[in-house]
Amino acid sequence: MSKKINFEYEGEKYVLEFTRRSIETMERQGFIASEITEKPMTTLPNLFAGAFIAHHKGTKRKLIDEIYRKLINKDELLQTLAEMYNEPIEALMGEPDEDEGNITWGASC
Repeated sequence: MSKKINFEYEGEKYVLEFTRRSIETMERQGFIASEITEKPMTTLPNLFAGAFIAHHKGTKRKLIDEIYRKLINKDELLQTLAEMYNEPIEALMGEPDEDEGNITWGASC
């Protein structure tokens, strides 16, 4: 089960989450996670905004930025977002849990 961030803002309940599909959308829009240290002023807010895609895709960026400004404990928030972002990637790269007719492979010359 993936980690989610839940909060309420101006009477609206929000659930932030990253899925394979939301990360694909972010990547198509130019998001590059490795740029967090080189370009934190754009990358960190874009990471936060990307967490809205899974459940609140139509949320305007102005509102997302307003919510971000008002959230407390940003260090912990950004660490949690990074962990959440990595979960679908780890699932993509992980080995199958059970033998469901798993496929073995080999390379030849």
